[in-house]
Amino acid sequence: MKANDRWSLEKRVTYLTKMLIRLRERRRSMMREARHVGRPACTVLNAKLRDEVLAKTDGRCHICGGKVGADWHADHVLAHASGGVHAADNYLPAHALCNNYRWHYLSEEFQYVMKIGVWARRQIEKGTPLGRDIARGFAIHERRREERRKPAA
Repeated sequence: MKANDRWSLEKRVTYLTKMLIRLRERRRSMMREARHVGRPACTVLNAKLRDEVLAKTDGRCHICGGKVGADWHADHVLAHASGGVHAADNYLPAHALCNNYRWHYLSEEFQYVMKIGVWARRQIEKGTPLGRDIARGFAIHERRREERRKPAA
């Protein structure tokens, strides 16, 4: 769907919904198939390979573009759970937070998640009724997530 298409609002909503469902199903299918394929256990990247991975993006997080420090994650381009291998060419550097929020999403799927999130944030900032509902729902979600976390020892 191109930005200049003259689609009705309802057609756009239907398209977005079907696209997100299709991407989720493709990801889940890849994950199911990957479970049936024997793969080597996770290996630790040595210093030389970590330097190669970091050089790919000039020391920047491939998700947000910010500079990564010494404590960065080697993020699988194709998630291990979806059949991705533990090899330098399947890694890109990412902040721990960015990597943890990306989960197993496919790239196209994650782009939609980010676009929706940016739009939702703007609704919250504007104080629209929908923005207040989103903020309220997210606050409830975060409270429940925090309650599930184990207390610090």
